[in-house]
Amino acid sequence: MDNQLVFATNNAHKTHEVSEILAPEYKVLNLKDIGCDVDIPETGNTFAENATLKSSYVVQHFNLDCFADDSGLEVEALNNEPGIYSARYSGERGDAANMQFLLHKMEGITNRNAKFKTVISLIKDGANYLFEGVIYGKLRTEPIGDKGFGYDPIFEPNGYDITFAQMDMELKNQISHRALAMQKLIEFLKTT
Repeated sequence: MDNQLVFATNNAHKTHEVSEILAPEYKVLNLKDIGCDVDIPETGNTFAENATLKSSYVVQHFNLDCFADDSGLEVEALNNEPGIYSARYSGERGDAANMQFLLHKMEGITNRNAKFKTVISLIKDGANYLFEGVIYGKLRTEPIGDKGFGYDPIFEPNGYDITFAQMDMELKNQISHRALAMQKLIEFLKTT
């Protein structure tokens, strides 16, 4: 098939979800499908740089068009930390440790404004296209909810009185930062 794209992820659920949306125009493969078992380093200083590092790696080593994403939480009062370090903010990978570390840093701070951001890098026919999704909200003072992952239990999106971790996945997948960026990618792919 000429119209195949690699999604630089090992997450089978994400791959299936995107495959359903892009079918039948595109066949979506993930890293496992192409035999890539490398943990592609994310050494960039921005979400866009990290996403581009991942998509570029696939293009350079496998000669296949590819898209990749990088996401994180940015807290206004902490100068947009944790940002690109969201997955290892506490010094280790682990959702609970990172969330507790952030809550500890936020003790006594009244400005709870935060945003989740995703940037997708698509390298297609040698050109790099970037798509960004942002959702604004505020941080709760303690976790609530058992759905989602990462900082979802402490992030309440604007216009809602529940956290991402309390939200039905169908709703979250319509309004989240990743969903917004993915919609832009899909619109672009369907018009090219």
